[in-house]
Amino acid sequence: MALILDGNGRWAKKRGLPRQMGHKKGCETVEQIVEDAARLGIRYLTVYGFSTENWKRPEEEVGALMQLFRYYTKRLLKIAVESNVRVRMIGERSRFAPDIVEGINTLEEKTKDNTGLTFVIAVNYGGRDEITRAVKRVMRDCREGKISESDMTEQVFASYLDTAGIPDPDLLIRTSGELRLSNYLLWQLAYSEIYVTDCLWPDFNKEELLEAIRQYNKRERRFGGVGKMETK
Repeated sequence: MALILDGNGRWAKKRGLPRQMGHKKGCETVEQIVEDAARLGIRYLTVYGFSTENWKRPEEEVGALMQLFRYYTKRLLKIAVESNVRVRMIGERSRFAPDIVEGINTLEEKTKDNTGLTFVIAVNYGGRDEITRAVKRVMRDCREGKISESDMTEQVFASYLDTAGIPDPDLLIRTSGELRLSNYLLWQLAYSEIYVTDCLWPDFNKEELLEAIRQYNKRERRFGGVGKMETK
Protein backbone atom coordinates (compact mmCIF):
# COMPACT_ATOMS: atom_id res chain seq x y z
CA MET A 1 0.00 0.00 0.00
CA ALA A 2 1.18 3.53 -0.81
CA LEU A 3 -0.12 6.81 0.61
CA ILE A 4 -0.02 10.41 -0.57
CA LEU A 5 -0.50 12.44 2.61
CA ASP A 6 -2.28 15.51 1.27
CA GLY A 7 -4.15 18.24 3.12
CA ASN A 8 -2.01 19.14 6.14
CA GLY A 9 -1.91 22.83 5.22
CA ARG A 10 -5.64 23.01 4.47
CA TRP A 11 -6.42 21.23 7.74
CA ALA A 12 -4.48 23.91 9.63
CA LYS A 13 -5.98 26.79 7.63
CA LYS A 14 -9.53 25.63 8.37
CA ARG A 15 -8.70 25.92 12.06
CA GLY A 16 -6.86 29.23 11.86
CA LEU A 17 -3.55 27.53 12.68
CA PRO A 18 -0.10 27.90 11.05
CA ARG A 19 0.72 25.30 8.39
CA GLN A 20 3.38 23.81 10.67
CA MET A 21 0.65 22.65 13.04
CA GLY A 22 -0.98 20.77 10.19
CA HIS A 23 2.28 18.97 9.46
CA LYS A 24 2.69 18.12 13.14
CA LYS A 25 -0.82 16.67 13.32
CA GLY A 26 -0.13 14.83 10.07
CA CYS A 27 2.92 13.17 11.63
CA GLU A 28 0.78 11.99 14.54
CA THR A 29 -1.66 10.49 12.02
CA VAL A 30 1.22 8.66 10.32
CA GLU A 31 2.19 7.09 13.65
CA GLN A 32 -1.32 5.79 14.22
CA ILE A 33 -1.79 4.51 10.67
CA VAL A 34 1.52 2.62 10.83
CA GLU A 35 0.29 0.86 13.98
CA ASP A 36 -3.13 0.17 12.41
CA ALA A 37 -1.58 -1.15 9.19
CA ALA A 38 0.75 -3.45 11.12
CA ARG A 39 -2.17 -4.88 13.12
CA LEU A 40 -4.18 -5.40 9.91
CA GLY A 41 -1.38 -7.51 8.45
CA ILE A 42 -0.29 -5.09 5.73
CA ARG A 43 3.25 -6.06 4.79
CA TYR A 44 4.47 -2.89 3.04
CA LEU A 45 3.37 0.70 3.60
CA THR A 46 4.99 3.56 1.67
CA VAL A 47 4.25 7.21 2.47
CA TYR A 48 5.19 10.39 0.60
CA GLY A 49 6.90 12.40 3.31
CA PHE A 50 8.75 15.16 1.42
CA SER A 51 9.06 15.56 -2.34
CA THR A 52 11.89 16.99 -4.42
CA GLU A 53 9.49 19.85 -5.22
CA ASN A 54 8.74 20.65 -1.56
CA TRP A 55 12.02 22.61 -1.29
CA LYS A 56 10.17 25.37 -3.21
CA ARG A 57 7.91 26.03 -0.23
CA PRO A 58 8.55 29.05 2.04
CA GLU A 59 11.83 28.80 3.93
CA GLU A 60 10.06 28.96 7.29
CA GLU A 61 7.83 25.99 6.40
CA VAL A 62 10.75 23.92 5.09
CA GLY A 63 12.71 24.68 8.26
CA ALA A 64 9.78 23.55 10.40
CA LEU A 65 9.53 20.32 8.39
CA MET A 66 13.23 19.64 8.96
CA GLN A 67 12.71 20.03 12.69
CA LEU A 68 9.82 17.57 12.50
CA PHE A 69 12.07 15.08 10.70
CA ARG A 70 14.64 15.37 13.49
CA TYR A 71 12.01 14.76 16.13
CA TYR A 72 10.14 11.95 14.40
CA THR A 73 13.15 9.93 13.27
CA LYS A 74 13.95 9.50 16.96
CA ARG A 75 10.32 8.87 17.91
CA LEU A 76 9.79 6.48 15.01
CA LEU A 77 12.79 4.42 16.10
CA LYS A 78 11.13 3.75 19.46
CA ILE A 79 7.80 2.86 17.81
CA ALA A 80 9.45 0.64 15.20
CA VAL A 81 11.42 -1.33 17.78
CA GLU A 82 8.33 -1.85 19.94
CA SER A 83 6.14 -2.84 16.96
CA ASN A 84 8.69 -5.01 15.06
CA VAL A 85 8.52 -2.57 12.11
CA ARG A 86 11.33 -2.33 9.56
CA VAL A 87 11.93 1.21 8.27
CA ARG A 88 13.38 2.18 4.91
CA MET A 89 13.88 5.62 3.41
CA ILE A 90 13.80 6.23 -0.34
CA GLY A 91 14.86 9.40 -2.12
CA GLU A 92 18.05 11.44 -2.36
CA ARG A 93 18.99 12.02 1.26
CA SER A 94 22.32 13.80 0.65
CA ARG A 95 20.60 17.22 0.49
CA PHE A 96 19.54 16.97 4.14
CA ALA A 97 21.64 18.27 7.02
CA PRO A 98 24.23 15.73 8.30
CA ASP A 99 22.37 15.11 11.57
CA ILE A 100 19.16 14.28 9.68
CA VAL A 101 21.05 11.87 7.40
CA GLU A 102 22.61 10.27 10.47
CA GLY A 103 19.16 9.89 12.03
CA ILE A 104 17.82 8.23 8.87
CA ASN A 105 20.79 5.86 8.66
CA THR A 106 20.41 4.92 12.34
CA LEU A 107 16.69 4.28 11.89
CA GLU A 108 17.32 1.91 8.97
CA GLU A 109 20.23 0.12 10.61
CA LYS A 110 18.52 -0.52 13.95
CA THR A 111 15.30 -1.82 12.37
CA LYS A 112 16.73 -3.80 9.45
CA ASP A 113 16.20 -7.19 11.11
CA ASN A 114 12.59 -6.53 12.18
CA THR A 115 10.16 -8.95 10.55
CA GLY A 116 6.81 -7.14 10.71
CA LEU A 117 5.50 -4.32 8.52
CA THR A 118 8.06 -2.65 6.24
CA PHE A 119 7.44 1.08 6.53
CA VAL A 120 8.92 3.02 3.61
CA ILE A 121 9.21 6.81 3.80
CA ALA A 122 9.83 8.81 0.62
CA VAL A 123 11.89 11.88 1.57
CA ASN A 124 13.41 14.33 -0.91
CA TYR A 125 11.82 11.93 -3.36
CA GLY A 126 10.47 12.40 -6.87
CA GLY A 127 9.54 9.67 -9.32
CA ARG A 128 11.33 11.31 -12.24
CA ASP A 129 14.41 11.96 -10.10
CA GLU A 130 14.44 8.31 -8.99
CA ILE A 131 14.27 7.05 -12.59
CA THR A 132 16.95 9.53 -13.71
CA ARG A 133 19.30 8.39 -10.94
CA ALA A 134 18.60 4.75 -11.83
CA VAL A 135 19.45 5.38 -15.50
CA LYS A 136 22.74 7.00 -14.46
CA ARG A 137 23.62 3.90 -12.43
CA VAL A 138 22.74 1.64 -15.35
CA MET A 139 24.94 3.73 -17.68
CA ARG A 140 27.82 3.57 -15.21
CA ASP A 141 27.53 -0.20 -14.89
CA CYS A 142 27.43 -0.50 -18.69
CA ARG A 143 30.65 1.51 -18.98
CA GLU A 144 32.28 -0.72 -16.36
CA GLY A 145 31.12 -3.87 -18.14
CA LYS A 146 28.88 -5.03 -15.29
CA ILE A 147 25.79 -5.12 -17.50
CA SER A 148 25.06 -5.17 -21.24
CA GLU A 149 22.10 -4.01 -23.30
CA SER A 150 20.93 -7.60 -23.75
CA ASP A 151 20.76 -8.04 -19.97
CA MET A 152 18.21 -5.27 -19.48
CA THR A 153 14.67 -6.30 -18.52
CA GLU A 154 11.98 -4.58 -16.46
CA GLN A 155 13.05 -6.66 -13.48
CA VAL A 156 16.71 -5.71 -13.87
CA PHE A 157 15.86 -2.02 -14.23
CA ALA A 158 13.64 -2.17 -11.13
CA SER A 159 16.66 -3.39 -9.17
CA TYR A 160 18.30 0.00 -9.80
CA LEU A 161 15.38 1.94 -8.32
CA ASP A 162 15.20 3.15 -4.71
CA THR A 163 12.49 0.55 -4.07
CA ALA A 164 14.62 -2.46 -5.08
CA GLY A 165 13.36 -5.49 -3.18
CA ILE A 166 10.02 -3.85 -2.32
CA PRO A 167 6.88 -5.11 -4.13
CA ASP A 168 4.94 -2.62 -6.25
CA PRO A 169 1.93 -1.21 -4.35
CA ASP A 170 -1.40 -2.97 -4.85
CA LEU A 171 -3.25 0.14 -3.70
CA LEU A 172 -2.53 3.88 -3.73
CA ILE A 173 -4.52 6.04 -1.32
CA ARG A 174 -4.57 9.81 -1.79
CA THR A 175 -6.25 12.11 0.71
CA SER A 176 -7.85 15.56 0.27
CA GLY A 177 -9.58 14.73 -3.01
CA GLU A 178 -6.74 15.63 -5.38
CA LEU A 179 -6.63 13.57 -8.59
CA ARG A 180 -2.95 13.42 -9.52
CA LEU A 181 0.15 11.31 -8.79
CA SER A 182 2.37 14.30 -7.89
CA ASN A 183 5.53 12.64 -9.25
CA TYR A 184 5.16 9.74 -6.82
CA LEU A 185 6.35 6.18 -7.56
CA LEU A 186 5.82 6.65 -11.29
CA TRP A 187 7.35 3.26 -12.20
CA GLN A 188 5.91 1.31 -9.30
CA LEU A 189 2.28 2.51 -9.59
CA ALA A 190 1.88 1.36 -13.21
CA TYR A 191 -0.88 -1.14 -12.32
CA SER A 192 -1.83 -0.10 -8.80
CA GLU A 193 -5.47 0.52 -7.92
CA ILE A 194 -6.11 4.14 -6.92
CA TYR A 195 -8.45 5.26 -4.13
CA VAL A 196 -9.08 8.96 -3.47
CA THR A 197 -10.84 10.33 -0.39
CA ASP A 198 -11.84 13.92 0.38
CA CYS A 199 -10.63 13.40 3.96
CA LEU A 200 -7.68 15.66 4.81
CA TRP A 201 -4.66 13.67 5.95
CA PRO A 202 -4.65 14.78 9.61
CA ASP A 203 -8.24 13.46 9.90
CA PHE A 204 -7.44 10.11 8.26
CA ASN A 205 -8.02 7.21 10.66
CA LYS A 206 -8.46 3.45 10.86
CA GLU A 207 -12.03 3.57 9.53
CA GLU A 208 -10.86 5.56 6.49
CA LEU A 209 -8.13 2.96 5.97
CA LEU A 210 -10.59 0.09 6.23
CA GLU A 211 -12.94 1.79 3.75
CA ALA A 212 -10.10 2.10 1.24
CA ILE A 213 -9.35 -1.60 1.69
CA ARG A 214 -13.04 -2.49 1.28
CA GLN A 215 -13.20 -0.55 -1.98
CA TYR A 216 -10.00 -2.21 -3.18
CA ASN A 217 -11.42 -5.66 -2.45
CA LYS A 218 -14.39 -4.95 -4.73
CA ARG A 219 -12.16 -4.31 -7.74
CA GLU A 220 -10.99 -6.73 -10.39
CA ARG A 221 -7.34 -6.28 -11.23
CA ARG A 222 -6.66 -6.98 -14.91
CA PHE A 223 -3.01 -5.92 -15.43
CA GLY A 224 -3.85 -5.12 -19.07
CA GLY A 225 -5.79 -8.33 -19.66
CA VAL A 226 -9.47 -9.06 -20.15
CA GLY A 227 -11.81 -9.08 -17.16
CA LYS A 228 -13.62 -12.22 -16.05
CA MET A 229 -17.04 -10.87 -17.05
CA GLU A 230 -15.78 -10.04 -20.55
CA THR A 231 -14.62 -13.63 -21.13
CA LYS A 232 -18.07 -15.11 -20.52
